[in-house]
Amino acid sequence: MKTLIKLTLLFFIVVGNTFSQSVKDVSKKGTAAAPFLSISQGAKATAMGSAFVSIANDASAIYWNPAGLAKLQGAGAMFDRTTWFADVNYNFVSGYFNLGDMGTIGLSFTSSEYGDMKVTTIEAPDGTGELFSATDAVFALSYAMNLTDNFAIGFTPKFIYQSIWKMNAIAVAIDLGVQYVTPFDGIILAMSISNFGTKMKLSGNSNLVLHDLDLTSTGNNGNIPAYLQTEDWALPLNFRVGLGYSFHFLDEQKLTLAVDALHPSDNYESVNAGAEYSYNDFLFLRGGYKSLFLADTEESFALGFGVKQALLNNLAIKLDYAYQDFGRLNNIQKFTIGIVF
Repeated sequence: MKTLIKLTLLFFIVVGNTFSQSVKDVSKKGTAAAPFLSISQGAKATAMGSAFVSIANDASAIYWNPAGLAKLQGAGAMFDRTTWFADVNYNFVSGYFNLGDMGTIGLSFTSSEYGDMKVTTIEAPDGTGELFSATDAVFALSYAMNLTDNFAIGFTPKFIYQSIWKMNAIAVAIDLGVQYVTPFDGIILAMSISNFGTKMKLSGNSNLVLHDLDLTSTGNNGNIPAYLQTEDWALPLNFRVGLGYSFHFLDEQKLTLAVDALHPSDNYESVNAGAEYSYNDFLFLRGGYKSLFLADTEESFALGFGVKQALLNNLAIKLDYAYQDFGRLNNIQKFTIGIVF
């Protein structure tokens, strides 16, 4: 077991060093495929400024750090809806089940809602009468286990799909996360790597064209079927390291503080920070700040709240809300409904 822990930590160190060298002094903003993979999931995590890799204590752990699933008891599920920019919405559904000594399994599905859009051309700028849409989707399967009482590890293989009109692209990737309960009371150290996988390349009938091999000649076939070449694009790989600290005071009150350092492949490094105050495990108030020390970002503060109502001895319903400011891009809102039993 100790050997597995050492190999896991070695993997993070090697990948982190390689990753760091590959993006040094280059932000690569806008050069990754499937950027929707970087949209935070779960209103609780979003309201805490997306500083959640060390906390990861609900069904959204599948997204943030699969190792967090190992600490969850029983079973639970979550539905999260994000109102994004330009009338685009994202839905995230996840669930987990603790198998005892065999670990914890989890499932999640993320999908987009773009709505129908008009097909326009140079000849018909107001529309041809046709409609098209786009789709973003991810299906993920997670597994987590406690290697020791203080060290947990988790994996999330996932299938990624994007389409627009008559073209689509697919990729497979894996997320890996660890959580370590330190000897210091209430402090958790965690790391995760997200979207480590294949590249994506759009293909389909939309890049089928009729081509003239010789424009200088009038005697040849000028309508030869051909495909426009598209390039491969890497997924938005992200390396996170985080610290979380929780403590109780005045019996029924609890305060949780968290900070994450991010090292993405498609931007410069930044820091997220957040906090949560809870009263009697019923009322939760949250706040945070995202993308600290990142120049020219539109992301900033986030706020939110939640309530948890026990219905039976082992059944509870959770409702969470988050608001995040995006500067000139206005704001986004998230609503999450969760159940634990």
